[in-house]
Amino acid sequence: MAGGQGRVLELAVLGSLHETSLHGYELRKRLNALLGMFRAFSYGSLYPCLRSLLEQGLIAEDQPAPAAIVGGRSKIVYKLTAEGKERLQDLLTQAGPSAWEDESFGVHFAFFRHTEAEVRLRILEGRRSRLEERLDSVRTALARTRERLDSYTLELQRHGLESVEREVRWLNELIATERRASQEPVRDTTSTDE
Repeated sequence: MAGGQGRVLELAVLGSLHETSLHGYELRKRLNALLGMFRAFSYGSLYPCLRSLLEQGLIAEDQPAPAAIVGGRSKIVYKLTAEGKERLQDLLTQAGPSAWEDESFGVHFAFFRHTEAEVRLRILEGRRSRLEERLDSVRTALARTRERLDSYTLELQRHGLESVEREVRWLNELIATERRASQEPVRDTTSTDE
């Protein structure tokens, strides 16, 4: 898939199908719930994405047996192939800047349960670093332009600043939790009874 937005949708589709096989409508609902929180989702981009994933052999179609179709069209069910699982794992190991940008961070985060701890930590730290840079630039701009802004624009900028500060605090908590979890000793689950 081309472009950052295409990769985000590819990750969202492959990750959703990793959970369970879905027909198009179910997949649209799941993606809307997943992506809707983080970015606008264009339904017109889903079926070209599915077509591309099919052509690459990353997903497969299952059509119900004719006897199972009751009145109306059959629903094509999409499922992840072995190649699709490999591609998903590849996408989940990518911890560079594209993983912590606004448009893709939420999707990566949604599939953290399938992501290695080291990669999760790199993504969280990268996201925090990016937001701290943003905070610095917003604070600097706000200090320069405060006198020239009307009260509503000033409130809007302050609201944006508080939102980013809140996300940085949240990221700090997640990072601390990840670090604590990585330091916990692995319990021996083998029995010592003879």
